[in-house]
Formats: sequence, structure tokens, C-alpha cells
Amino acid sequence: MAIQEKLYTVDDLWAMESDPEFEHRKFYLIDGELYEDDVPGRIHALLTIEIGFHLRLYAADSRLGEATSECGFHPPESRYTALLPDVAFQRFDQLPDPPPERYVPKMPDLAVEIQSPSDTMSKLRHKAQAYLENGTTIVWLVLPKRRGVEVCRLSDGGELQSVFLGPGDTLSGDDILPGFELAISEIFAVLRD
Repeated sequence: MAIQEKLYTVDDLWAMESDPEFEHRKFYLIDGELYEDDVPGRIHALLTIEIGFHLRLYAADSRLGEATSECGFHPPESRYTALLPDVAFQRFDQLPDPPPERYVPKMPDLAVEIQSPSDTMSKLRHKAQAYLENGTTIVWLVLPKRRGVEVCRLSDGGELQSVFLGPGDTLSGDDILPGFELAISEIFAVLRD
């Protein structure tokens, strides 16, 4: 849900983070429009840790980059879009030098968004489009109820393209994470039915 009173910037988000009134609330920006996300629940948290674990192992083995969770990113040329992916991977050669302590002024190479019960596919795809238009190469939309992942990229014409991968499929990281593979079934094995 958008909460629009003015055009918001990354600086506004930083101020809100330190304001006790907004404690335990999660916000993001797309083109200056402020949105609020639900506070993650148990299933969301389990999936975040599972995917983050595999990306962290890959990062340690490959030494190509770092895996983060709930870290803020914004495009270097704009302070009006700031997204906080549930999990992200950023290649070291794409990180600013020196790396910032707060929001990274560069979008992650890979962004992972996990669907919460109140998230519509329209909302998730809107976020995916924002990531991709601002420099992210791949977005994984993790869909707990469907036990699958929608892999999103931009077409050459700038349109959102997505492919659904289900329980029998395997995620790869393409050129961003060379050699990375993760079975979809392994991601959802942490959930008890």
C-alpha cells in the first residue's frame, strides 16, 4: 500500500528508521512513492534464512561477492528509489569503494523477494520491475503457497519477463552466480506441512 504525502527520498527513509514512531515497520520507495511492507512472519523468515544460507555458502566458496538480508539498495543516480530485498547478492566488483555502512548506492545483482500472505503478484512484479529497471540483473520471487520461484529479468525491450520454476526445477545464477544451483524442493524443505 502506498503512503503518499510527498516525494520521498532515501534520506527520508533513514530518518524514519531512527524514529521510534516507525520502529518495527518496514518501508521502501519506488520513484519517490513510499510503500509499507508487512513485518515478516515465520514462513517468510524460514525461507529467507534458507536462501540466504545457500547464497552465503556460494559467496564464501566463490569469493565473488556477498549475500545480505534486509539491506537497503538504491540506484546511484537516484535517491527516489530504495528497495530492501529479503535476500540479495552483490558482486564485489559492483560494490562501491569503500562499501557503505547503510544503504548501498547500487542495486544488487540478484534480489530475492519472498511473498507474504498479503502480497499480490502485481505488487511483487512491480517491485521486480523496479529492481530490474534500476540495475539488478535477476529477481527471484519466492512463492510459498505455490512452492516455486518466479525468475524475472528484463527483455531487450525493457519488458518484465518471468519463468516459473516448481518443485522439480533448479535455480541457477546465470552469469551473476556462475556455477550456483539450488533445487527448488530444497528451498521449501524447511517448511512443514
